[in-house]
Amino acid sequence: MTSPAHHANPTPRCTAVVGLQWGDEGKGKVIDLITPAFDAVVRYNGGANAGHSVVINGQRHALHLIPSGVFHPGKRAVIANGVVVDPDALLKELDALTAKGIDLSGIRLSDRAHVVLPWHKAEDEARETLLAGGPSGLSIGTTKRGIGPAYSDKAARSTSVRVGDLLRPEILREKVHTAWRFKGPALNALGADTQAIDPDGVCERALAAGKRLAPMITDTVYELHDLLRSGRSLLFEGANATLLDVDHGTYPYVTSSNCSVLGIPAGTGVPGKHVSDVIGIMKAYSTRVGSGPFPSELLDDTANSIRERGREYGTTTGRPRRCGWLDLVAVRYAAMINGASRLAIMLLDVLAGFETVKVCVGYDIDGKRTDRFTPDAASLAGARPVYESLPGFPEISGVRDRADLPRNAQRYVEFIERYVGVPVDIISVGPDRVQTMVSHARH
Repeated sequence: MTSPAHHANPTPRCTAVVGLQWGDEGKGKVIDLITPAFDAVVRYNGGANAGHSVVINGQRHALHLIPSGVFHPGKRAVIANGVVVDPDALLKELDALTAKGIDLSGIRLSDRAHVVLPWHKAEDEARETLLAGGPSGLSIGTTKRGIGPAYSDKAARSTSVRVGDLLRPEILREKVHTAWRFKGPALNALGADTQAIDPDGVCERALAAGKRLAPMITDTVYELHDLLRSGRSLLFEGANATLLDVDHGTYPYVTSSNCSVLGIPAGTGVPGKHVSDVIGIMKAYSTRVGSGPFPSELLDDTANSIRERGREYGTTTGRPRRCGWLDLVAVRYAAMINGASRLAIMLLDVLAGFETVKVCVGYDIDGKRTDRFTPDAASLAGARPVYESLPGFPEISGVRDRADLPRNAQRYVEFIERYVGVPVDIISVGPDRVQTMVSHARH
């Protein structure tokens, strides 16, 4: 086992790090860990609804819009065009990092990224409230950060503002007032409180944000291609996770962007052919936040134990996460969608101490057994997990080499490799950088 920074083999020009479950898998830690081998880290989807945590020397750092590679001086940290940007949230994040002495000179922000505005948040909250009061009583379970409405306006075209517009006062004012002609009546119809939203005030706040962000705003598509032409390497950072992908996740209980690697070309302008290495990130168990089907969910003391040991509370909202045994049917599907070339198993230490650990290897749907995942909420809701039980293992947080793991912990990892059909390259047994085993024997 060696540090990725000292990897002797050539680094692929482009690597993607993507979540294989419902999010919160630990992407931030892996990205921070392998960033030294790359010249730029690129965020390609989502908004401030995502949360990546990085623990360095015992200090936890929470990121929402800025790529996790920002903690490495001299690296580019690119927020690409596929991201929807809340200027207030971004500025708050920048100020917090500045207060910690983090170098922000490498941050680049796409002028084509779309902007989250106050009415997007108001619409998001109003929709969730209406859905919660509907016949099913189930909302989507969004973070109410305005992400879905912002992507909707991006597709609608006539009601959206892009980051580049924050530098053009007259164009911004025209776009904001045009948008408000649609948004005001629509929000009133939804029962949203619009008293605090003043389009002139929105303009002034956005222009002030634009002045602060101006030094980092650029055409990131050309920036990334210039890096590629000069032989530089890129690391793509996915937000959210594959089972929340708007096309390939458990629709409609998903996010509003393509968070699998399939979102990279549209979200950055970099063709998919450049991504030659995909690291699929997975927890050693399963979690989910918000509504939606979750076949292997547990509602007992085991779930509570996993939640407390794994600190399973949302980075963005603080909401307790739903917890359950590892669902390998879902993981194998996600690995297939992403073309995962290697796996990273996170939080393996959380399962230490259980006498037996279970793994979902199939579903029973209407009396029929299947090992194929169904990315449709209505179909998946009827799935009952088919488990295989494996022997538990003792505490492992101090282990630093895969070969030194207890034999039953090794068997657990090997079982995952066989079922998914992808080698495990990274194993995390704790939150800190040093509590990570990285193997490059296969590369």
